[in-house]
Amino acid sequence: MGTVAQMTKEELKDIVESAVEHKLLELIGDPDEGLAVKKQIRNRLLRQKQVVSKGGRGRPLEEVVKELGLE
Repeated sequence: MGTVAQMTKEELKDIVESAVEHKLLELIGDPDEGLAVKKQIRNRLLRQKQVVSKGGRGRPLEEVVKELGLE
């Protein structure tokens, strides 16, 4: 990478975001650490992971917003 002056705005933004996230986790930790995941939720997440790995995608945000009347 080079100096900060040679970075794109996006590269600098990514570095700053990563550093902030790292520091926050260091200071406050992961609030979900140690909590159990219900079997039903775990299975749902695994199914979603398989669908995505095969190229499947969820519903468009606009569709969900309209369905929920959040427009």
